[in-house]
Amino acid sequence: MQERKNKDYVFVTLKGMAMGIAELVPGVSGGTIAFVTGIYEEFISSINNVNVVTFKTLKNEGFKAFWKKLNGNFLLALFIGMLISILSLSKAITWLLDYHPIPIWSFFFGLVLASVIFVAKAIKNWNIVSVSLFIIGTVSAFYITTLPPSANTDGLPFLFFSGALAICAMVLPGISGAFILVLLGSYKTILDAVNDKDFKIVITVALGAIFGILSFAKLLKWMFSNHKDATLAILTGFILGSLNKIWPWKNILEVIKIGKKEIIIDENISPFAFEGDNQLTFALIAAIIGFSLIFILEKTASKK
Repeated sequence: MQERKNKDYVFVTLKGMAMGIAELVPGVSGGTIAFVTGIYEEFISSINNVNVVTFKTLKNEGFKAFWKKLNGNFLLALFIGMLISILSLSKAITWLLDYHPIPIWSFFFGLVLASVIFVAKAIKNWNIVSVSLFIIGTVSAFYITTLPPSANTDGLPFLFFSGALAICAMVLPGISGAFILVLLGSYKTILDAVNDKDFKIVITVALGAIFGILSFAKLLKWMFSNHKDATLAILTGFILGSLNKIWPWKNILEVIKIGKKEIIIDENISPFAFEGDNQLTFALIAAIIGFSLIFILEKTASKK
């Protein structure tokens, strides 16, 4: 674990806010942001420290030793940042996606496209195994993005399961937890619960997320420790395949209304086939900004 001064945790909180913003957008992964900002492996290792052995440290050596073993300052700063974004920006993100979808999706498309290059650069040895896993990851993520969304489900056990599955997706670069919630039909329910301060639903989903991430972190840590290049190759494929979901220009095929909620089924189309203002200039500018942002973050992290 890195040794940090107090002021360094401000930057960890900002990275957490960036992860929170990403997770509010179906198709963009907070794990991608964590990877690009240089905290991914520390994040997975720290989550993996939430176990029986660490809690025995609390009993035997006291809170200070327990907190250090947990890497508590890092986790607390990161989750505070994520919580700030989710609670304060959920309405703004929803409004932008509703009223300015093309520039927003273009920004994230550029950001995720640059992330493919960034993560691929971290692979030291491209061999037949890495290439095969990259292809498998790409095809798998692309297939997931083509699945039709489900109808909304409000049951608490299902929302617990949704939270567990979505958090596993969140920590995978390229696989968006929010998009998994869309597929499961839980996205609008959870977003509305956050906006309406429905703590029964929020707490249920949070408990599911805690259960899911504690289970999944062990597998990820083992993969990074023993098969890092192979793990990075399949994650690169996941990110590339996920681009299908965040293509800015869509043709709406069907709108399914369930009460006050709507599920939209769409397909990707060329901007020149888009009916209405395709905002191509604004979209290109937004995509370039998103693409450049990844490499600005990389330079900043490298310099530090």
